[in-house]
Amino acid sequence: MNKKIIFEDIYAANYPRVFRLCLGYLSGNEDLSKDLAQEVFIKVWQYLDDFRGEASTSTWIYRITVNTCLQELRKKKTKPLKIEIAGDNPIEESETESQFASMYRCIDQLSAENKSIILLELEGLPQKEIAKVIGINHASVRTRIHRIKDQLSKCVKNE
Repeated sequence: MNKKIIFEDIYAANYPRVFRLCLGYLSGNEDLSKDLAQEVFIKVWQYLDDFRGEASTSTWIYRITVNTCLQELRKKKTKPLKIEIAGDNPIEESETESQFASMYRCIDQLSAENKSIILLELEGLPQKEIAKVIGINHASVRTRIHRIKDQLSKCVKNE
């Protein structure tokens, strides 16, 4: 199979996950998330020939995504997306949107590593894969996910 076909398959299978992960890191900023997702796949294309297959393709792509998002946050020191309500033109949020925004604000307060762990967990990545992406053991991931969920629950309730 040629590189272009392999890349197209990888892109089709992984773009939605990569975009959602970027969205989580960037507090819902869709435009910047699309830009970073594109940057991730540029890196995937560039390094596809170097991929040794020691991990699954999705784990490799998640690792690239996490590193790309963390680089962006360090570079731009991106602030959480704020929802502003104008006096003359109020924006009504549904209950679900409000809870979603609250959860993102709480996730933004986590350390970079815990943020990575919970975003990958929310994405449905198996905990063993999360351990490989983050570079810690599986038992630590399980424990941290439990603690992070407790922390987020308390944070959301207090908002």
